[in-house]
Amino acid sequence: MTSPASSPDPSRAETIRIRAGFELHFELSQPTPMLFVVEPTDRPGQRILASRKRIVPDLPLAQHSSYLDPHGNTVWRLLAPAGRLEVSHDLLVEVPAHKDPVLPDLPKALVQDLPSPMLHYLLPSRYVDSDLLSAEAWQLFGHIQGGWAQAQAVCDHLQTRLQYGAGSTASTSAREAYQSGYAVCRDFAHAGVAFCRALNLPARYVCGYLPDIGVQPDYRPMDFHAWFEVWLDGAWRTFDARHNVPRVGRILIATGRDASDVAFNTAFGGSVLAHMKVWGDQTLDTELPPLAAGYPHTPTPEGLRLSAEWLQRD
Repeated sequence: MTSPASSPDPSRAETIRIRAGFELHFELSQPTPMLFVVEPTDRPGQRILASRKRIVPDLPLAQHSSYLDPHGNTVWRLLAPAGRLEVSHDLLVEVPAHKDPVLPDLPKALVQDLPSPMLHYLLPSRYVDSDLLSAEAWQLFGHIQGGWAQAQAVCDHLQTRLQYGAGSTASTSAREAYQSGYAVCRDFAHAGVAFCRALNLPARYVCGYLPDIGVQPDYRPMDFHAWFEVWLDGAWRTFDARHNVPRVGRILIATGRDASDVAFNTAFGGSVLAHMKVWGDQTLDTELPPLAAGYPHTPTPEGLRLSAEWLQRD
């Protein structure tokens, strides 16, 4: 990913451009229906300037479509033939040049004052067993006044309680990861959502891209990143228990109750994820390079990295 020394200076502009994308290779033993939740869309603070999707082999129109799920996420739907399948996406996205907003004085709403659609985000879900963490949540954070203050206290606690490292599986719940003491970004997000819901703070899981802008580059294999949002003072607010510092360059792909709603791939049949690359870099480019120049391709060697974490999960 782009190092701070070579990045365009985000402090001199209101917005910056990010080149982001992925490449996935699958081996399929038979024709397989598949879903992909991987496409960022325009939203406040995020504008898609260019997008290139590539599927190999080419599929007839009848075997490839997209739709919006109940959370408003774009889902690619396809019937993949047996054999090797390659799915790639390359994007140029405009995002704010400033760091995640910090609003420490935001209040906490009473449950009876919450909009009805937010009540859904107070309930336990498949990976967010908030009911099993309720007693500990109120013991640790019940005395803290203010919605933002409580959510931030949750992030601070998870930073000290959990050590970043593989130890979970695709079926690990928030409570299980919390008790183990080890977590990857997915687990940090699930635990953050679980504690916030236990405290009557509506919270949802988020997946997307997070480039290394203004921070030391992480030379471990890049992956899609997970964080969470809390509904405070009439809007969704960003919290990231994994890093626990405001960051620049987030690109939101999808939101849901937990990771089950935003899995980047769901296969209805036998499939093996044989290869995965994810990238995200700040760039001065105004358009994507021609396909003939090489696809996929990222601006820096560090930006294109095999995602070992997800290969280990499967």
